Amino acid sequence: MNNTFAKDIIEGFTSEHKHLSSKYFYDDNGSRIFQEIMQMPEYYLTDSEFEILSLQAQQIVETLEFKEPFNIIELGAGDGFKTFKLLEYLVHTNIKFYYVPIDISQGAMDSLTENLKKRIPDLNIHPRVGDYFEVLQSENLQTKIPSLLLFLGGNIGNYNKESAENLLTLFNNSMKEEDKLLTGFDLKKNPITIHNAYYDKHGITKRFNLNLLVRINREFEGDFKIDDFDFYCHYNPVNGDVKSYIVSLKKQSVYLRKLDRYFEFEYNELIWTELSKKYALSEIETLAHQANFSVKHHFLDCKHYFTDSLWEKLT
Repeated sequence: MNNTFAKDIIEGFTSEHKHLSSKYFYDDNGSRIFQEIMQMPEYYLTDSEFEILSLQAQQIVETLEFKEPFNIIELGAGDGFKTFKLLEYLVHTNIKFYYVPIDISQGAMDSLTENLKKRIPDLNIHPRVGDYFEVLQSENLQTKIPSLLLFLGGNIGNYNKESAENLLTLFNNSMKEEDKLLTGFDLKKNPITIHNAYYDKHGITKRFNLNLLVRINREFEGDFKIDDFDFYCHYNPVNGDVKSYIVSLKKQSVYLRKLDRYFEFEYNELIWTELSKKYALSEIETLAHQANFSVKHHFLDCKHYFTDSLWEKLT
């Protein structure tokens, strides 16, 4: 039994305002459903960032102003889809670099390594499995060559303001003076565009959220009746927050046998599952300075839906 998951379930389901961390979305089935989300025409984030890294790879590399060789360290590499075009450009233009993907999952890293070796056989890849900061402290700070850290996909949007600043400060503390950080931000835009991406008419995002209850049933021998719950999300265009919820459709009691506990849910009670914050460029600039960075350049897609923002350490 996952003791951290168990602790988070107990805390989340006994709080006044119930909640579960979005990190628990990604069991095998959740990861497959998320792949479906990324294929939706309404879900613009993946295509927007892919466009940036495909069409502006040369500009990104030139703006780095790195001497060769250098490292590209990707934090949470996943399937490598986002980074592929950037890596391909670097290899095909004979730029000397080392690709160091970091992921907590050995399975994900094995799959990534296998796929990249097939598609870019000349790629110099050094995969690492483990915690970002342990790897950065033990390896990046010891290297003599500059590193570009990648934190892509708009993942920073899953953190509230304080947590985002703390995370980015930790990145800063794990970087050498000449290192740079390229991080993805989903930008504020027409609220309807954002609403359609998250509250999709296909019901895929609903399945993605309700899979959390399926996972709890499986891992903790629970008796959640999935049809007794629904999904809702809301975008606030003023502060940029997309919040996602599971909704209890009736007053009900759910038993988790492995925890030997009942949890009570009221009629129409909400379980908050995810934050996906959208940023204005001015907010990105402010966040960078709070984490002791300066913004070197914003690389935007053609619709200005998304930016991969290049930062350097303040000295």
